[in-house]
Amino acid sequence: MTEEKGNDLDASSTLDASSTLSSDRAALIEKSFARVERLGTAKISRLVLEFSIPSIIGLVANGLYSIISAIYLGQAVGPAGLAIATIAMPTMIFSMAVAILIGAGGNAVLALRLGEGKHEVAERILGNAFTLTIIVGVVCTAVVILFTDQVLAISGATPEIWESSKLFIRIIAAGFILQFFGMGFNNFIRTAGDPNRALYTMVIGTVVCIALGYPFVMIFGWGVAGVAWATVIGQAVSAVLIFWYFVFSKKAPFRINLHQLKPQGPIVKSILTLGSAPFALQMANAVVNFFLNNQLVTYGALHVIGSQGALASIGVVIRIAMFTFFPVLGVATAVQPIFGFNYGARIYDRVKATFKAALIWVVVIGCVFWVLIHAFPEPLIDLFGVKTDLREFTIFALKVQVFMLPVMGLQVVSANYFQSSGQPIKAMFLTLTRQILYLIPLLYLLPIIIKSTGFFGLVPLEGVFFAYPVADSLSVITAATMMTIEWRRLTRLHSAREAPS
Repeated sequence: MTEEKGNDLDASSTLDASSTLSSDRAALIEKSFARVERLGTAKISRLVLEFSIPSIIGLVANGLYSIISAIYLGQAVGPAGLAIATIAMPTMIFSMAVAILIGAGGNAVLALRLGEGKHEVAERILGNAFTLTIIVGVVCTAVVILFTDQVLAISGATPEIWESSKLFIRIIAAGFILQFFGMGFNNFIRTAGDPNRALYTMVIGTVVCIALGYPFVMIFGWGVAGVAWATVIGQAVSAVLIFWYFVFSKKAPFRINLHQLKPQGPIVKSILTLGSAPFALQMANAVVNFFLNNQLVTYGALHVIGSQGALASIGVVIRIAMFTFFPVLGVATAVQPIFGFNYGARIYDRVKATFKAALIWVVVIGCVFWVLIHAFPEPLIDLFGVKTDLREFTIFALKVQVFMLPVMGLQVVSANYFQSSGQPIKAMFLTLTRQILYLIPLLYLLPIIIKSTGFFGLVPLEGVFFAYPVADSLSVITAATMMTIEWRRLTRLHSAREAPS
């Protein structure tokens, strides 16, 4: 499959970049590509460390903004503000999914082609990804703005927060193109061999979001609209920095060029195919959030904290859980170009070594955050202004939510490996097992079982939260099984390659 795609892309590239460039520019490109080639030669542990740290810091910075914006809302607006942020979560996850579809998909294609030594197709892939981002961004913005009421209805919005939720979602939708470009194209900077630049383009945008969020919400009193506008402006800053790099920077090994923007079928197909697995994961997250919100409204009404309290509680829990998971995701994302390059170059022992190193990282990170959350849950929850009965329930829900955190990294690294090695069907299956095959049925069944049996003295609303660790356990078992089979295949491929001809 990989070879066929490579031939399609190579056949569509008739321009030899080196024949049209000045000698200075050609020298810069040669130097930049040398930075890329080290993915196949440098020490694996050093590469994983070098690429992971900027990726972790960048994702943690984004997670920090989600935390801080929720703190602003909790302190200034109260549970209603947290509930509105929860209602908007599926829409925000949807926008992230689209950004990842194009960014991660295009980046996976690019890394594989570079590993095969096909440098001349790099700008063509980048240009097609850029055009795809613009087209999809315009369409998604129009759809969400036109059908906001329908989105709110399936998101579980209650009448008390309907209008404020509508305003928040429409402002976020207005910045979709900026998010798609800023988040998606950050992946290409890492593959260009410059993970530190990828880091600061993310961090600067996040710092802007945080810096603007405080006056917008706490001083000017703009509430949820203030958080939304701060988000869009921060995304704009990141997008501008990334655009400048790929258009004007002399250090970029590949650029966005006008003559490479015309969409080409084989390239677009490859981008969408290899981006389908992480896209499916995020879309599954969005579907889960739609379903989750409605379950919270239903069973929250039967609990002392009420529907709005249940939505506010999950808003806090999800943000903290996502923040603790972002370092794990950062490692899995960072090693993608290392996976892709070495798999494309058929250096299978380096692929296995990369997986081992990444797995050690994510397990250690998961264990550290698990200990911190169980040791200090109260100070974390108090930051959001959560009080009384809602505070106790939120602490309980948080501990349940992160129960499997120490080993969940296996599932994420495995899925990213399959995506990076050009096996999108396996990657998609693995990503969908937790969210669709396991989690949604459990979100539906556990509250019913608890309600009818009084299982361990739990109440139905608590059953909603227990669905997560059960689904996590099943998904880790699935990932371990698939990677055991794949490990044996890589061993056979390595042995066949090393055997004398």
